[in-house]
Amino acid sequence: ATATGRSRRSEMIRNTFDRSPEGWCSYDYHWSIVAKGRNIFILPAWERSGGVNDSGYIWCDECQWSADTPESPVSVLPFLLYCHWMGREPLDLREAQVSVYLRGDDLQLHGAQCYFWVHGAGGRWHFTSHPLTIADGRWAAEPNLFALRNDESLWHRSWSADPANPPALNDLLTRAHSYGFSFVGFGQEPRGRFCLDEFEIGPAGD
Repeated sequence: ATATGRSRRSEMIRNTFDRSPEGWCSYDYHWSIVAKGRNIFILPAWERSGGVNDSGYIWCDECQWSADTPESPVSVLPFLLYCHWMGREPLDLREAQVSVYLRGDDLQLHGAQCYFWVHGAGGRWHFTSHPLTIADGRWAAEPNLFALRNDESLWHRSWSADPANPPALNDLLTRAHSYGFSFVGFGQEPRGRFCLDEFEIGPAGD
C-alpha cells in the first residue's frame, strides 16, 4: 500500500468514456471569481456513441470554460482531472507516456495551441514543446502520442502559488495532483466544441 500523501508510479490509467465522463471536468475561472475564490468545475457533455470506433466520448465548449487570467500567458483549461477526485494519490509522471484522441467541431482557436499540462507542488507547467493535433470534424486515424520529458527547456511554467519560490518541474512531475489540456496563445477566447476520447497515461515503457 502507498502511504497517504505520497506520490506513486501509476498503473496505466485509461479513460474510454464508454459510460460516463470518468471524473473529467472543465474549469470556469470567471464563475470561480463570482463564487468568491471557490474553484468552479463543470462536467463536460457525455455522448454514448460517436467517439473513436463509435464509442462513448466527452466534449465541452465555451459554455463550460473561461480564460484563466492569472496564468501567464492567459490560458483556457477545457479538460482537467484531479487525482483525488478518483481516490488516487498524487502521481509520479516523470517520463510518463500519454495517448489521446482530440477532435474539434467548428472549434475556433483564434491562434491558440493545445498543450498537455501538469499541476502540483504549487504550480502548473504546460508541455509547450509538443503542441497537440486536434482533428477537424472527425477523429484522426491515430492518437496523439508523447512522453512527459523531465526537462524544463521543453515546458513552460504558467502559474506559481509563490512567485518568489516557484516549483521546479521535477518536483511537480514527481508529485502531480492534476493534469489536463489547455488552449494558449489566443487573440480572443476560443469557441466551439472540443472533444476527448481514449485517454491513456502510464509509466515509461508501458
